[in-house]
Amino acid sequence: MTEDTQRVDPLRDHPPVSQNLIRNPISLIGLALAGVAVANIVLLVLIDVLASHSSPYIGILAYMVAPGFLVFGLILVPLGMVIERRRRLRSVGAPPHFPKLDLNNPAQRSTFAFLLSFVVIFSLVSSVGSYKAYEFTDSVDFCGQLCHTVMHPEFTAYEASPHARVACVECHVGSGASWYVKSKLSGLRQVYYTALGTYPRPIPTPVQNLRPAQQTCEQCHWPKKFWGAQLKTFTHYGSDEQNTPRVIRMLIKTGGGDPSLGQAGEGIHWHMNINNKVTYIATDEQRQVIPWVRIEDKSGRVAEYMAKDAPLTQAQIDKADKRRMDCIDCHNRPTHIYVPPDLSVDRAITGRAIDATLPFIKQQGVEVLTADYKTTDEALKAIAEKITKFYQEKYPQIASGKPDSVKGAVVELQRIYSTTFFPYMKVNWKTHPNNIGHFYFQGCFRCHDGNHVSKDGKVISKDCNSCHTVIEQQESGTQIASLPAQPFKHPVDIGDLTGVNCSDCHSGGVGP
Repeated sequence: MTEDTQRVDPLRDHPPVSQNLIRNPISLIGLALAGVAVANIVLLVLIDVLASHSSPYIGILAYMVAPGFLVFGLILVPLGMVIERRRRLRSVGAPPHFPKLDLNNPAQRSTFAFLLSFVVIFSLVSSVGSYKAYEFTDSVDFCGQLCHTVMHPEFTAYEASPHARVACVECHVGSGASWYVKSKLSGLRQVYYTALGTYPRPIPTPVQNLRPAQQTCEQCHWPKKFWGAQLKTFTHYGSDEQNTPRVIRMLIKTGGGDPSLGQAGEGIHWHMNINNKVTYIATDEQRQVIPWVRIEDKSGRVAEYMAKDAPLTQAQIDKADKRRMDCIDCHNRPTHIYVPPDLSVDRAITGRAIDATLPFIKQQGVEVLTADYKTTDEALKAIAEKITKFYQEKYPQIASGKPDSVKGAVVELQRIYSTTFFPYMKVNWKTHPNNIGHFYFQGCFRCHDGNHVSKDGKVISKDCNSCHTVIEQQESGTQIASLPAQPFKHPVDIGDLTGVNCSDCHSGGVGP
């Protein structure tokens, strides 16, 4: 007998190294974790499908958290098997070798078929789950409610906006993979700040990082399809005892045009790159201070306008960031609109949510809304107490004769506060300037202030009739001005209106 035949086989007295490798603590924990995750996924998906109202928490658990545990558990299974195999090899002193796959062996063939079927089914289910996770991260619930404390002001304003049926991602992300990836990378940073509680209060408007309006807004609205004018009626109420109504009917010269149809750009939409290219420099983050404007028409003629009270040097102009005007420069609050208390109370009275016969309700409503409160609960309590006390002390006959009207006014004012003021996030109607119009903020007057002059003496006009024409004005139902009379008559004589901007007096916090 030779030495080779006498050599002892180290595996002879031991079971096969690769047999029952799954019987190890790590793999068994992985199987248990995967099983629990599958059960939770099934349960959560059923709840999400059958629930009458969707919940962002169900979504994140069903399509992100539970699948994550499932994948982690499945990773533990082969990891435990590899570790167990290496342990067995070390214990018998045998050299490592890979297991052999023999499809002629019925047992191995059955095992291979099971594993292949599992991989195919798991891949299909994972594809569906990944799509649902992608869909969920693009949902309004995910954007607005998951971080409800941080995004509560924005989500509340969104629900009351003209775009309440447009998903957040349609404006903030748009189509295409590149902007989707950018938004998710930005979202990771925001999650980090939220977890640490280091996010800013208020949340700043992402002015610098917004996708160009041509790629988002203009998928539904495009300037070439707008021209002509729109009739609008504005109803305001005085701060006097009678809450005197004042109605202004105005023709808004929306304008626009389509060069392909021979329609020249005109009206407000003249700015919108139909026949002109408008570029400007802003010296503040919210783009409220604009000292330099450049206009290039379709013939290539260029005019540059400089603010007389804040001129820039040529070096400053060359160095500054220049922005080409688009929709967002005027429609900068198309969705997250925080309505000034003055306007909110006007709308509530017009819509009969507040009884217009309650003496001084306009004045008192704006006053209680704009008082300083530390928390929302404190504000809601104070609003009820102050309004009730005012009528009990000043107009007891109203308090006893119209208790439902007083109570209704309290409820509506509390609703207005809850949708406009957010003390925790330091957000109210003054936080984010609204550039549409020029009543409460500079808006149009950032450029159309009569102060921007070109080198040859041309001035960016401040003529009111450039953008709108007052058709009729009424006070307490009596006509006080109409065409062809004075275009606008201020309810209080303040002299020459050309040197005063509306927002110099109208802050949104006091009645007119």
